[in-house]
Amino acid sequence: MVHVKWGRDVIHFPVPPPNTTLGKLRADIAEYTHLPPSSFKLVHAGAVMKDDHAPLSVYKIRENSTIALIGGHTSAETSAPHARPPRSNEPPTEQSTIGTIRAELDRVRSTLVPDVDAFVLACSGPLVPAPHSSTFPVPAQTLTSGSFLASSDGVPSQEPTSLDHSRLSELLLQSLLRLDALHLPGADWPEARQQRKAAVREVQSVLDRLDNAWASR
Repeated sequence: MVHVKWGRDVIHFPVPPPNTTLGKLRADIAEYTHLPPSSFKLVHAGAVMKDDHAPLSVYKIRENSTIALIGGHTSAETSAPHARPPRSNEPPTEQSTIGTIRAELDRVRSTLVPDVDAFVLACSGPLVPAPHSSTFPVPAQTLTSGSFLASSDGVPSQEPTSLDHSRLSELLLQSLLRLDALHLPGADWPEARQQRKAAVREVQSVLDRLDNAWASR
């Protein structure tokens, strides 16, 4: 089966033949979700799949592949925290684009990675009660000065939920989309391309850790 993550839902499709075009898969997903085909993007392995005429084999879609559907209707919870700033009249330069890439990566590191780290630990060890402001608790062995505190008796609290997983997953996918949407003209900006490639790889690795922890809990 191929798994399509759509918000908090996961849709399962039989694995299409390798020569099936991306456009055919998009049409099948649109029919199932009742979304206009042009209203959403499909993301696999950290990259947006754009060429609807290309066969799925180009994108390495195989058994148990996971595709993220972004767009259609997006909840305010996932879109509001990262609303795009107003566009400047100044054309982007390589250095300004590199600054945007670094800012996006810093935002992921500071706002999402700590929650992902806590989520992974909560999936893998005994849990402890967390303060009311925390989304989910951390294992008893994690005694840090961060936002998750261990109780003295180590009594387990509730486990991370699918809502926690979906929220973090969608925010990371939104970050990948923002990186993908940056305009890098031709081969003129090699440093910016290298920086974006490294940033995509890092964000994708965080998403993989999140998904692997949830799958193996």
